Amino acid sequence: MNFQKIACEEDIKLLIKSAFSVELNLSGCFGYSKDEALIINSTNAPLKQLEHTLASMRAILEMSMTLPKEKRYGAINVNEIQRETISSDDKRYDKVTYEITAMKESDYAAFIEEYKEGMEREGFDVEDHFRRRKEATIKREVTFWFDISNL
Repeated sequence: MNFQKIACEEDIKLLIKSAFSVELNLSGCFGYSKDEALIINSTNAPLKQLEHTLASMRAILEMSMTLPKEKRYGAINVNEIQRETISSDDKRYDKVTYEITAMKESDYAAFIEEYKEGMEREGFDVEDHFRRRKEATIKREVTFWFDISNL
């Protein structure tokens, strides 16, 4: 499944502040390539934690906030699967690959409701419930480039 990239035209710092009500010292783009790396100018948080948070924000923007309600995904989970630090041209980058799992918001809401109601009923097939949830879940593998030269 392909999702639209978040355009680099907006000030990323302002975009994140307006979408997530958090102020971070960032610049650049949303890390789709080395040339569009997200520049981390400074941080008080552990770097890996901040990078994970930023990857989660990008996934939420791509898979939910920028889509029409009927096409949105929920239950978005981001997990790091590979990391490489690259030095080139007096710059340092973290190139991180994440696995992202999610399901359609409407499906997720229905599964949650079914689970709540089912747990109160005798004979509810929990294994079948979670098997169907797993089948409804999509997986994506994405790479995120972080410019960490200023740290």
